[in-house]
Amino acid sequence: MVERKKTNGRRRTVKRRRNNGSGNGRSEYRPSPDEPFMNARQRAYFRKKLLDWREEILRLNRETLHHLHEGTSQYSDVADRATTEAERALELRARDRQRKLVAKIDAALERIEDGTYGYCEVTGEPISLRRLDARPIATLSIEAQEQHEQRERVYRDD
Repeated sequence: MVERKKTNGRRRTVKRRRNNGSGNGRSEYRPSPDEPFMNARQRAYFRKKLLDWREEILRLNRETLHHLHEGTSQYSDVADRATTEAERALELRARDRQRKLVAKIDAALERIEDGTYGYCEVTGEPISLRRLDARPIATLSIEAQEQHEQRERVYRDD
């Protein structure tokens, strides 16, 4: 973690280690481009990241279902009922997007198991670790993704 402090009108940068929650103050592992690509440690890191993300989504889905079951009450005012129905529809739409995201997470976990995780589906080249850390379900390198989006724009304009 980088923190900028201001002292006597000048800024200085102070680097602090992230605490991984274990209480020992050691830095949490982060994949590095200096190590072999998709080694066992990197695969374990991304597997844990994907599993944690998946569990969080499923937990939120359970909370939404619980909330929707609790909120089934009769409203005397039509406007109140319409507002509630609109909120429910919005929540359900968001959960549907999350359901699709869980499918992508599951596909990424399968790619980790079969050894194709981290490699671009188009070029076969490694996807940058920074991209995978930011978007662990990525299947395309930045360059391939840009080309894909460019083709989408061209065909959409027709």
